[in-house]
Amino acid sequence: MTTRLGRYHADRVTAIHLSSVDLEWPDPLPSDLTTQERDYVTRCERWEREEGGYAAIQATRPQTLAYGLQDSPAGLAAWIVEKFRAWSDCDGDVSSRFSLDDLLTTITIYWATGTINSANRSYYEARRNPDPLPAGERIPAPACIAMFPGEAELIVPRSFADRCYRVEHWTDMPRGGHFAAMEEPELLAGDIRTFFRNRR
Repeated sequence: MTTRLGRYHADRVTAIHLSSVDLEWPDPLPSDLTTQERDYVTRCERWEREEGGYAAIQATRPQTLAYGLQDSPAGLAAWIVEKFRAWSDCDGDVSSRFSLDDLLTTITIYWATGTINSANRSYYEARRNPDPLPAGERIPAPACIAMFPGEAELIVPRSFADRCYRVEHWTDMPRGGHFAAMEEPELLAGDIRTFFRNRR
């Protein structure tokens, strides 16, 4: 969503801050990718094969999945906590990064509001309404990108991000993962403050 704001509303958006590797890709991929960039693409493809099952079912059968998740609190908890474990900077020990209260609060919000389907359905909508970034085009809004090491195989090379974004600030974080706002809120907030301080 942040990328879309920077792409389509740059006349009204001062800048964007991204702390996830879910960045826009040029389509088709440029033929002059560096070795580091080609390695990144290969790692992403491998990750999709090994870890992307959740995205495939959310993009193809979100409603079927929703019935199972909304019917079973244990199933919903497993679906959510597995991602916290896999995508955080926790070395397999989810409790080292998140309290039981944090995890149960997240699960309870989805359970009590019945919103796991609407959350998952964005994958379905994105697959049916693709909007690729044409090769050679960049997101026009200035961007700050923070890379957290817990993203592991999906860490984006700066040169690749520069192909797609007007990167004005880049931070390689010392720790944290996909859930940076929960894992490392001070690091994330500090990076956002630093970037936007002179944009008031």
